[in-house]
Parts: sequence; structure tokens; C-alpha cells
Amino acid sequence: MNITLEQIDILRKRANVSYKEAKDALEKNNGNMVEALTYLEEQNRIKPEGIKIGDSSFINSIKEVIQKLNKIKFVVSKDEKTVLNISSLLAILIGIFTFPVSLIILILIIITHHKIRLEKGDNKEWGINSKIDKVSNTVSSTTDKVIKEFKEL
Repeated sequence: MNITLEQIDILRKRANVSYKEAKDALEKNNGNMVEALTYLEEQNRIKPEGIKIGDSSFINSIKEVIQKLNKIKFVVSKDEKTVLNISSLLAILIGIFTFPVSLIILILIIITHHKIRLEKGDNKEWGINSKIDKVSNTVSSTTDKVIKEFKEL
């Protein structure tokens, strides 16, 4: 049986093995691709695919995540007036690079009874928003009680 370079390339990509391993597996299985794959699998020689930075599927996945995050808006409002409306990607990046400051600002937003929402273009209500409301209400009511107690002193 004559093994072609094309067969070796296909097996190499499928099993993530070297040229030599692919050639040997094909030779041992008379050029049968399925049998060669099975043989490599039984020998535990199939290597899991690693993430390669140059791999276009990895880059496409990153682009897809960025596009989805750009469609989701981080909105802060008070008394039905929008105070801040930015993409969630930008909000995440700001949060990462200015963590202590953004954490303090987030606490101030909650304490001052502003509403935080994550909105998608279709204006559907997300379950996360009700959880954000619950945390905001708890923090706000606790803060109000502390301030009231402090004023009574």
C-alpha cells in the first residue's frame, strides 16, 4: 500500500501527532484512515489540541466574545434618567485596570440608590438584573439604617 503525503497530513491534523507517528499508523493499518486513528487512540498517542495563539479558531472565538460583550450595555441610572451607558466590554476593562477605584465607585453608585442594569439590544429582562437589584437594595437599606443610627447619636 502506497501512503500519500495527503493522508499523512490529514491524520496528523486529526490526531495531533507527528509525521512519523501518522506515517507509522497508516502503514500498520494498510492506509486505512479510520483504522489508523483507532490504532493511535488505543496507543494513547492522540494528543489533545492545545490553544495556539496563531490558530484562527482561537482568534475567531476571541472576536466572537468581544462582539457579544459590545452588544451588552452596562447602564447606570437614577430616577429613570441614564447616568452612564457603556459597552460591558469597556466596563470590564475599566474594572480590571482600575480595580480599587472602580470598586469604590461601584459601592458609591449602590449607596446613592442608582440602578445598575445589563441591557441587550432586544431589551429583554435578564435574571442577573434581579440579582443586582437584590444586592443593591440590601446594601442601600443597610447603609440607610447605619446613617440613620449615626444621625441619632
